[in-house]
Amino acid sequence: MELIKGTHKVSKVAPGGIISSMPDNVLTNILDRLPLQDAVRTSILSRNWRFKWTMLSQLVFDVDFYEYFLKVEGRVTYEGIINRLLLHLKGVIRKFVLYIDDDHCYIEDEDIDQWVFFLSRQGIKDLTICNNSDGELHNSPTHLYSCLELRHLKLDSYCFDPPASFRGFPNLLSLELRNVQFESGEVVKFFSQCPALTNLKILTHSLYNLYDKLVIKSSIIFDLLGVLPKLQKLYLEFLWCKFLEDGAKKRSPTTFPCLKTLKLLAIDLENGIMLSCAFEMIKSFPNLQTLEITPNYYRDDSTKAAICSLDVDYNTRGMLQLRSVVFTYSKASESEVCLIKYLLACSPFLKKIVIRPHSGLALGEQMMFAKKLLKLHRASPDVDINLC
Repeated sequence: MELIKGTHKVSKVAPGGIISSMPDNVLTNILDRLPLQDAVRTSILSRNWRFKWTMLSQLVFDVDFYEYFLKVEGRVTYEGIINRLLLHLKGVIRKFVLYIDDDHCYIEDEDIDQWVFFLSRQGIKDLTICNNSDGELHNSPTHLYSCLELRHLKLDSYCFDPPASFRGFPNLLSLELRNVQFESGEVVKFFSQCPALTNLKILTHSLYNLYDKLVIKSSIIFDLLGVLPKLQKLYLEFLWCKFLEDGAKKRSPTTFPCLKTLKLLAIDLENGIMLSCAFEMIKSFPNLQTLEITPNYYRDDSTKAAICSLDVDYNTRGMLQLRSVVFTYSKASESEVCLIKYLLACSPFLKKIVIRPHSGLALGEQMMFAKKLLKLHRASPDVDINLC
């Protein structure tokens, strides 16, 4: 049917017809943007759409899909759904996300290993496996180390133990590790086999080996950075981490010019060793532009208190390229003031420092903190200090 308006003819076509006539790669792109359960449900739209979902190039069994499964759980098991979808897809699977949270859908490690084997033969590019089903660490899938086309990898709750024949992930660009443990001496060796890595997000528990528990030397962080020359973004979380004192005495042998973004989460700035490590890291990144720090004060009797003086001349530490700094859950400690003084004194291009006080910090304490900050020398005449 056509509608005549002036001299122009306007075709009245059903929206589903327009979409159905699109090229397969465009349809795949549209389907990939839908939640997995919605993408599969497009099969009921029409006869023409019955098998369109099989063109998906990614399978995302994330938290949302997991919650959906728990609501509709019936005769088909979680692993049964995954098996069916893997077998029915026609194209190459580029992205695979697997989230397992509790015993409602416990999956055997052998099943996961078979899925990873299947994906490795398809040249999987983006892989996420979060296995929190029983609160234990699992052996990493054997065939994970055959996924040499990986660009992005995220693992949660695994023991990382590559075989002797493993030569690394040559194409890996981003890596996120949570509750992942390495065998003794394997941490730096593994990262040295990822030469293209630019983004690293790591819960610092992952730097511990199976024998050191929660004890770590700051030197291992610099050893790790030394084998990642292309790293641009670094995210470190220090929750429940205990630093050994001798670790802070090892200075980084060189600078890391590529790193532009640094996030330090749950770092105890009242711990002298951690504070020293923070200073050393910032100094080692001369082109750092974005810095985010979230302090976490959980000192025990064995913690060495930070010794920090506002009389120190930080101008001798060299210039930084910082543009933006964010402090979250600030407690207005003396060590925080010292660190902020350093950042202000050595950052001529700094535009803003955003400080979000801890909820337990009284209004009077916030005002005193603000007065201290206003007295600090600023290398950048344009910097805005926002205490919010």
